[in-house]
Amino acid sequence: MSRINRRALLLHAGSAVIASTVAATALATEQRRPDREPSGDLRALIKAHKATYAAFGKAIHEMDGSNRDHDRTSRAEERALLAVCAYPAVMEGDRRAKARYLLKIEARGELDLAEHLQALLRSTMWKDRTGFGVAP
Repeated sequence: MSRINRRALLLHAGSAVIASTVAATALATEQRRPDREPSGDLRALIKAHKATYAAFGKAIHEMDGSNRDHDRTSRAEERALLAVCAYPAVMEGDRRAKARYLLKIEARGELDLAEHLQALLRSTMWKDRTGFGVAP
């Protein structure tokens, strides 16, 4: 039967503290990897869509707005959303941010055009030098 005394316990506890500190440092370093954060390009596209969505909402709620204002802001919002859908999210951070954002849009029932789905599917295809999608 092994006997654990205070000295042995402190020796092993010190090793555990060092090991846990090293592991925590490694995890913190891993979480800061740039591929886990969305790119500036995707963030800009999402920001642009949010701005055009807000402008479209404002145009809808304004009583004195014309149909032309509604149509113009609607088309701008649609183009901005298509740009997000079409963005080729290669890095993990981009994939997560794009999926999270588009799931919110879809939950509102606004990811409803065939163009949205086509742009989203095309964004997942690898492109060769000719620009045509091919299987990797």
